[in-house]
Formats: sequence, structure tokens, C-alpha cells
Amino acid sequence: MFEGSSPAERFETGENFYSQHYFGYHKEVRGDQEGYVFRVWAPKAEAVWLVGDFNGWDQSLPMIKEERFGIWELFTTLPTEGDYYKYQVKQLGGREIFKIDPYAVFFEKRPNNAAVIHSIPEKKWRDGLWQGRKKRSNYFKRPINIYEVHASSWKQNETGEPFSFGDLKTTLIPYVKEMGYTHIEFMPLMEHPLGMSWGYQLVGYFALSSYFGTPEELQDFVEECHLNNIGVFVDWVPGHFCINDDTLPYFDGTPQFEYEDPNRAKNIRWGCLNFDLGKPQVQSFLISSALYWIEMFHLDGIRVDAVSNMLYLDYDEGPWTPNHEGGNRNFEGYHFLQKLNAVIKLAHPTVIMMAEESSSNTKITGTLESGALGFDYKWDMGWMNDTLRFYEMDPIYRKYDFNLITFSFMYRMNENYILPLSHDEVVHGKKSLMHKMWGDRYKQFAQLRNLYLYLMSHPGKKLLFMGSEWGQFLEWKYDHELEWVDLEDELNQKMQYFAKTLNNLYKKEKSFWELDNEAETIEFIDADNAEQTVLSFIRKGKTKKDFLIVILNFSPVEYHDFSIGVPYAGIYEEIFNTEMQEFGGTWLYSNEAQTTVKATFKQFDYQLSTIIPAFGGIILKPKEINTRSKK
Repeated sequence: MFEGSSPAERFETGENFYSQHYFGYHKEVRGDQEGYVFRVWAPKAEAVWLVGDFNGWDQSLPMIKEERFGIWELFTTLPTEGDYYKYQVKQLGGREIFKIDPYAVFFEKRPNNAAVIHSIPEKKWRDGLWQGRKKRSNYFKRPINIYEVHASSWKQNETGEPFSFGDLKTTLIPYVKEMGYTHIEFMPLMEHPLGMSWGYQLVGYFALSSYFGTPEELQDFVEECHLNNIGVFVDWVPGHFCINDDTLPYFDGTPQFEYEDPNRAKNIRWGCLNFDLGKPQVQSFLISSALYWIEMFHLDGIRVDAVSNMLYLDYDEGPWTPNHEGGNRNFEGYHFLQKLNAVIKLAHPTVIMMAEESSSNTKITGTLESGALGFDYKWDMGWMNDTLRFYEMDPIYRKYDFNLITFSFMYRMNENYILPLSHDEVVHGKKSLMHKMWGDRYKQFAQLRNLYLYLMSHPGKKLLFMGSEWGQFLEWKYDHELEWVDLEDELNQKMQYFAKTLNNLYKKEKSFWELDNEAETIEFIDADNAEQTVLSFIRKGKTKKDFLIVILNFSPVEYHDFSIGVPYAGIYEEIFNTEMQEFGGTWLYSNEAQTTVKATFKQFDYQLSTIIPAFGGIILKPKEINTRSKK
């Protein structure tokens, strides 16, 4: 349809998914002159000037407007590599203001925000083996265990400056590999003016924040991750943007990137502005941004932030305008997200698209043809909230709210889920995961180990926020590095070792992930034992003999001769116990292998008995079984 059309025409129709190749600045030779061509979209502006180091920041370089598409252009030989620049825009009505380049690939360090002329050399990537393996494998049937990282507060140098990606390459990657995680997910890395926003209020949709180093350093970091069999995801924010006057808001003096309806444009809750997701030029801008990050940095996936804000007109606080049907559906947001996923999946089928979405009113994962948005995974916020509420509860009351820990199993086939224990749960007075646990310090560690076993054994992919792996007690602080000093304490060291051991067990045991999004991946042994507050179930792989039995005790009582039903006669051995002394518990020895007896237990014809530690969990694995025996 668009064959032969110009980049400007494709941009105007919402089909230029590489609009950064046209807008921003680009080296060009015109006649015998080598220089740069600059282009910016500002359809209602009365005048635009290119200003920068190269012309004393004056109005000596007026840009020329192409009236049909509202694009301003200028060719000049004055700029050189490393120069700072902005656009001076005379907005509709005569107001003059300096504005950033929306397509800049690099900015000066905040709090300043001039764009930098920075040529990113073409990289000769060395991750072909990783990319080939991705094409040959099905990520739905592979382990995904994500270490969520805020890049500027994982570690900092002696002066309090964050590690660059050059530093993280030699520190974070070995740590993640040693700990057994399969992927790193970064909170937004794009340019943002305020660290307090954690990167979720962006200004530069094509620029790595200079706070983290150069784009080349991020490329090298991702490459090194791939060479070490670690995938890289990045959070991306296409729904809303920073309200700072000298950035994107009301760029030409009118609603340009934002909705015309002020109720839809203004995001009261987050103090920002919402993109007009129905405007074709905005669609070109945002989809180009997503593809830029995927292709420039070889990302393995993108997590789209705040999807609910894009789907529902009444999601924000304050007044809202119903749609043409009188409802709260944001049709523009709905169709934009479908388009986004369609474009990315067509170009990059192995890239994983994830949604942070908190409602259950829209199908998020699944095919576009089915009416879903086309994402691969949805963060299960309901699981996260129910689970943490349960673990914060005094154990004496847990039997009355046992459904908090079992309800998620009822809807687990509704979507493809990621189970997140994320940054959002360890800030703003919510307390760290460790601090949420009930009881004294020993009981808190025991229950944290129990929680992580529950996370790992529950169907769905996994995510844990940095610092939680060793039980950091203090809340996360965005402007301070993690409390690495904790690891001088023996219990924190053992907690870290526990997380490492469990991570590696998860990767090793296929029954934890091989049928993750299939109904048959789990069979309950007893999901109704609220009185003792014990949950038991089986996780299954493809073959009959490939299964694990998980027993989780959420009470402070150690149960002896605890009986469960099992599917086959034979011998079962304990392969994991959260209460072992090496993990910070009190047990010196594991339970002995147990032989079944012929006795009915619910749907099973065989039973075995074992000891279940207080606030503990165990995993049993068949050692010698007869798969021809009946249940």
C-alpha cells in the first residue's frame, strides 16, 4: 500500500516504523558540501530555528517548513560530532521556547537536556549463537527467571555515581550468571530528567540516558549477556510522557503528541501527559522507538508499562470523557497496542512482549484474531497482591484466608503470566519483602524462603527485584545502591545461597517450565487443607516420570507423619528442603526417601508420609516408581 510513498507520507499515515531514519539529524552530502540535515515535526509552529554550540544558540539557522506534513527541515555544514543542540520553536500564538529533539539518540547529562550530535558506529555483533538458539526454541517451553534491575542503584562508585554499562558489564553480568537467573529486566533506560521517576517519565524515546553511559556501552553489555546465555528485557513507556515544558508537551503550542481533550491528555495521578495513541504520527513515533530499542540493542523483550492507563478512560483520577459508545474503553489505546504487537512480531517473532496490566477486563495475551492485544505475557498483579497480603498475615489467621494463596490457580489459564515480586512492592512504605514477613528475624527468613519456593513452583514465569534475593531488610532507595553490607551477615549470605540454589534447580527441572502454559502442568494433591495451612501439588513435564511434588507449610507448626497422595507406587526422595541449615534453617539432614503404601487419598490410590518443616517447603521427586500402577 505504501510502496513508493515518501517517509513523510508514511509518517503521516502511521506506517513509518523507522521514522528515526528521517527525523532527527543525519549526515548528508548535498552538492560538494558534507553536513547534517535536521528534521522535526511541528505542524502548527509559526517558525523553528536550529540552535546549538555551532551557531552561538542564536536564530541564524531558520528551518524551512514543508506545509503538507508540518515537517521543518534544514541542511547545514556547521555542526560537528559532540555539539549540543535544540530547536527554538515559535509556537502557535507567538510564544518562543527551546525544545528538545524528540528523535535525539543522546543527551547531555541531566539536569541539562540538550541533544548531542552522537554517531553510533555500526556494531559487528558476536551473539549469533544466542540469536540462532532463540529461533530454534520456544520460549513458552523454556525457563524464564528474571532479575529486575534499576540500573543506577544496583551498585554505585565511591562518589555515589551510578555504575555505567561499562561497569555493569564486568559486575552485574557475572553476578546474574552466578545466581542462576535467565534474564535481566531493566527499569526504563531511556532519557528522563528526574531520577525520582525511576525512568517512567521519559523525554528521549530514542536515547539511552547519558546517566548510564553511551549507547555503545549498552550494546556491548547486551552482547556480553548473550555470550553468557543471559537475555535482556527493558521497560518501555508508550502511554505517557514527562510534562517538562521544554520537552515534548504541546511541542508546537497545540496538542501535538498529547490528546486534544484535556481530560484525556492530562495524567493527574502521575503528573504527566498521555500520548494521543489514535494519532497516526504518534503511532509512527512510538512504534519506531520500540523497534529502535529492539534492533539497535538486540533486546530479547520489552515490558510495556502501565497498559491499563492506555486501555481505560477512567483509569486516572479526576474527570474523564466517555467514548462514543458511552463507555470507558480507550479504543485508540486498544488498537494501538494491537498494532504495536503486530508490527513487532512480524519483524521479530522471537522478541518477547510483556504487559504490566492490572485489570481483568481485556484479554492481554493471545492472538490478535481472538481479540487479545497480542502480548506474550502479562504481569499477574493479582497473584502478587494476594500472595504478599497472605505472607504479611499472622499465621493464626491464614487458614481463614487460604484462598489468597490458591485463587491464582483457578484463573492461571486465562493468560500467559509472569509472576512478579517487583520494585513496586518494596517502596513507598510498603516495606521490603523480608520486612513484610510475619514474626521475628528467623521466622522472616524462613517465610521468605517459603515464598520463593511458592513463586518458583507456581505455573508462570518468574521475576524478582534486586536485593530481594538475599532478604534486604530496608526498602529500596532509587538514589542509593543496594544494601550490600547485608551480606556481611551470615543469614543474608545463606539466603542468597538459597536463592541461587533454587534458581538453578528451577532451570534444571523441566517439570517447572516445560508445560508452563498447558492445563496439565499441575495437579493438586490437596488445595483444601486450610486448617493446617498446607498446600500440596504436582508439577509435570512431558513424560510420565518427569514430575515433582511440592508441599508448602504456611504455619509455624512442624508436621510429622504428614500424608499426601501420589500418582504412582514406588520410592520418592526429597531433593529440596527450605529449612536446611545451609539455607539458614535448622535442619541438618533431609527427609529420608519414602516408599508408598496402598491407601486412597482423594483421587490417588497411593500415599506416602514425611515431615514438613514449620514455615517450610519441600520438593519430592520419584526415584523408583511403577508408572503402570494406577493412581
